[in-house]
Amino acid sequence: MKNTTTQTSESFLLSAILSFSGGLQDAYTYNIRDNVFANAQTGNVVLMSQSFLTGNWQSGIHYMLPLLSFASGIFITEQIEARFKSNQGVHWRQIVLIIEILLLGIVGFLPRELNMLANILVSFSCAMQVQTFRTVHGYGYASTMCIGNLRSGTESLSKYLRTRDKPLLYKALHFFGIILIFAIGAGIGGVLSTLIGIKTIWISTILLLIVVIMMAKESR
Repeated sequence: MKNTTTQTSESFLLSAILSFSGGLQDAYTYNIRDNVFANAQTGNVVLMSQSFLTGNWQSGIHYMLPLLSFASGIFITEQIEARFKSNQGVHWRQIVLIIEILLLGIVGFLPRELNMLANILVSFSCAMQVQTFRTVHGYGYASTMCIGNLRSGTESLSKYLRTRDKPLLYKALHFFGIILIFAIGAGIGGVLSTLIGIKTIWISTILLLIVVIMMAKESR
C-alpha cells in the first residue's frame, strides 16, 4: 500500500526529478568535461588505477580529484545535517540544494580549459545529493547512480514472483522507475550537451530549484 503521509523529500515525483538531474549531470561531465563520470565513481576508480599503474600520472590525477571531491561532498553534507537537522527555519536539505544550485550554476560559466574544476564541482554536488536524498517511499535508493537501484529492484521482483506479495512488486517498480528516469535524463543530457554545450548543466539548476520550491510548500 502506498504511504499517504510520505514526506515530500521521499516522494516519487521529487525522487524522479533528482534522478533525471543526476543522469543529465553524468552525461554532461562525460560528454563535455573530458570523459569523467560525475556520479559513477567506480568508473573513475578503474580509470585512475589504470592510469597510475601505466605511469600516466596526469591522467590518474584527472580521475582522482573528482573522486576525492565526491568523498568531500559526502563529508560536508553529513556535517550540515548534524548542524542544521534541528533547525526550525530552513530545512537542512534545502540548504544542501541551494549549495548544489550555486555550484552547478558556476560550472555553467567555466570554459573547457577549466574542465578539471568543473568536474570537481559537479562531483561534489552529486555527492551532496546522494547523501541528502536516500529514500523514496521509505525504500533506500540513490538518485545519482543505478547499480544499487538495479540490485534492489531485481531482488524485490524476484521475491514477488516467488511470494506474490504485492508490496514487493510496488517496491520493484519504484526502483525500475527511478532507473528509467535516470536513463532518460542521461540520454537527454547527452543530446543537449552537443547542442547547448557547457551551459547544459543549468538545466539541473532549474530542476533543483523546483525541488527546493516543492519542499518549501510542504513546510508551510
